[in-house]
Amino acid sequence: MLSTASLLVNDAPAQLLPARELMAFTLASHILLVPFGVALPFITLLMHHRGLRRNDPVALTLARRWSAVMAVQFAIGIITGTVLSFEFGLLWPGMMGRWGDVFGLGFGIEAWAFFLEAVLIAIYLYGWRRLKPWTHFWLGVPLPLTALMGAFGIIAANSWMNTPQGFSLDSQGKPIAVEVQQAIFTPMFGPEYWHFVGAMLMTAGYVVAGVYAVGWLRGRHDHYHRLGFTVPFTVAAIVTPVQFMLGDSAARAVFHKQPIKFAAMEIVWKTNTHVPEYMFGRLHPDGTISGGLKIPQLDSILAGFSPDTKVTGLSSVAASDRPTATQATIAHWAFDIMVTIGSVLILLALWYAWSWWRHRDIPRSRWFFRCAAIAGAACLVAVECGWITTEVGRQPWIVYNYMRVSEAVTSTRAESLWAMLGIVMAVYVAVFGAFLAVILKMRTRWRIADEGSASGRAEAPPESDTPYGPRSEPEATAAGSVPGDGSDRTPGGAS
Repeated sequence: MLSTASLLVNDAPAQLLPARELMAFTLASHILLVPFGVALPFITLLMHHRGLRRNDPVALTLARRWSAVMAVQFAIGIITGTVLSFEFGLLWPGMMGRWGDVFGLGFGIEAWAFFLEAVLIAIYLYGWRRLKPWTHFWLGVPLPLTALMGAFGIIAANSWMNTPQGFSLDSQGKPIAVEVQQAIFTPMFGPEYWHFVGAMLMTAGYVVAGVYAVGWLRGRHDHYHRLGFTVPFTVAAIVTPVQFMLGDSAARAVFHKQPIKFAAMEIVWKTNTHVPEYMFGRLHPDGTISGGLKIPQLDSILAGFSPDTKVTGLSSVAASDRPTATQATIAHWAFDIMVTIGSVLILLALWYAWSWWRHRDIPRSRWFFRCAAIAGAACLVAVECGWITTEVGRQPWIVYNYMRVSEAVTSTRAESLWAMLGIVMAVYVAVFGAFLAVILKMRTRWRIADEGSASGRAEAPPESDTPYGPRSEPEATAAGSVPGDGSDRTPGGAS
């Protein structure tokens, strides 16, 4: 998991840059799908439960459609995740050859989670209109748990790279006597895992809600869009302030366990107390900082709740053991962007909570829905920034304080790696284009079905039918409801 932000030193092998770029591109692409793999099952089951408990066919229709999106996302995630798995061995044989017995434990957990999730998604999709409603729901309940298990494995591997432990070294420097529990539950595992889970719930919630916020802005003020917006947005709004605290805890864990990485995140050059906080700004090789907003003493206060807290600076270690000034600046900007987005989303969540507390209703301002519509995209940017912070801040180490990135890279020629990057980029454009095309086609079919057109009923896919009941049963129209009339019983059209 290496960032595009990393720069090469003069004596680095030629293949290091293309290997980093290839890994960074595939990871940055895959991470866009992860929030939906981790959190969408939970949001879907939440809507499913609401539909059964309140006998709400609109909620069941939303859950059914979200489960179809979840399945398509899972299929695309198989492609991007498999590529990443191969790249670990192909691009970083030095790390896998030396540390695989320790580092691979997390991936073993993730593999089992992936297998179970595939089986459970198949059962859940098959169960619509074939199982009793509550039986179907309870068979879907393990899905969010397997998603969390998969995240557990990946974060266990990444946190080990940041704070490696659970092994001894023999006379040749190879790990022996691996202790599984210590290798999985490293000092950074807890803060990193819960911060990651919070980010996934926020991102999936805001992205899904944003789809229906756009529909609301286009005048679709029916029960379908209201419910499709409210449930995921409420999940995200509840998680947002919790996530801010989790992020603060994770940053403080970095301060204690990876002080040089913390110095890069906060562009601290000299070890000192009363260290100021810089919002953005650029670190230069001589330790000076240009630009940005300087807040006196705040960095020391945030790190240790006191201006007297001593913060370790980048210059406290040799240049070969720390990120370059450019890498530190990139990690710092990524960290500040992530924090800024989180802070703004807290204001959006408070706006939502205030309206619900005062009026027992969602805000009616178009500006609220405009903000809600872009919140999901902002969360995706924050997720990317979080991984950049994690990976660039660790440079030049691939295994913190044990192995440098340059020591782990493949011996494959740089030209071949650049060609591979071009091929992977072309394939990923096609894959994500196909993913978007499928989602848009599903949306169009759902809208046609909801509008009740004759052609729509004739060609409607299984997803557009009533969630429970025989497949041959026609769509219920006896009630005479008109889509978009605000009825609490009639879908209003996919956004």
